[in-house]
Amino acid sequence: MTIRVLLVDDHELVRQGVASMLAKAEDLTVVGEAKTGREAIETARKELPDVVLMDVRMPDMDGLEATRRIKEERSRTAVIMVTMHDNPAYLREAVRAGAAGYLLKDVSKDDLIDAIRQVATGGAFIESQMLKGMLSEMKPGSTTSPAARSLTKREREILALVAEGLSNREIADKLVLSPETVKSHVAAILEKLNVSDRTQAAIYAVRNGLVESSTAT
Repeated sequence: MTIRVLLVDDHELVRQGVASMLAKAEDLTVVGEAKTGREAIETARKELPDVVLMDVRMPDMDGLEATRRIKEERSRTAVIMVTMHDNPAYLREAVRAGAAGYLLKDVSKDDLIDAIRQVATGGAFIESQMLKGMLSEMKPGSTTSPAARSLTKREREILALVAEGLSNREIADKLVLSPETVKSHVAAILEKLNVSDRTQAAIYAVRNGLVESSTAT
């Protein structure tokens, strides 16, 4: 499958550099470029990209608003925010806008290509330390969504630790459980939230106020 990519950045040199990196991947093709948020929306409407690489700060409309509008028009288009800002507040707003990935502009070529491939197939790509930083600034949330109500107190607790980037064994040690028990809980969490991996579960938690402080019960 060829993944159609739209590049959005107000600096031509940045777009050229990214296009050059992506040209080395046979399964990726750049179908368009845009230098403003409004151009991004118009080009996405015309080219129907699978993935949009979106800058945050641009003239006339920022990348967050452009992401919201693109997702409203075509939800299956995945958006990766590519920015110089590692501020958790930017990441939090990007996730809430519908972004499936968040990368810094000094990202390596291999990580960039991996991120595009991952979000194109419905996954998510956010560096674990950035995700942890975002979650650490959030207050415990509450929600009445069916998914939230279906999670047990223990599952919420484990979800918070998953969002911090802990492995099953690390969670097991922290909560004095067996790794097999934690693995079973994680599988149940993914099923209840209707997501396919741990990063998506953490993002879902941010969007829906499911993350609570991880105090053992």
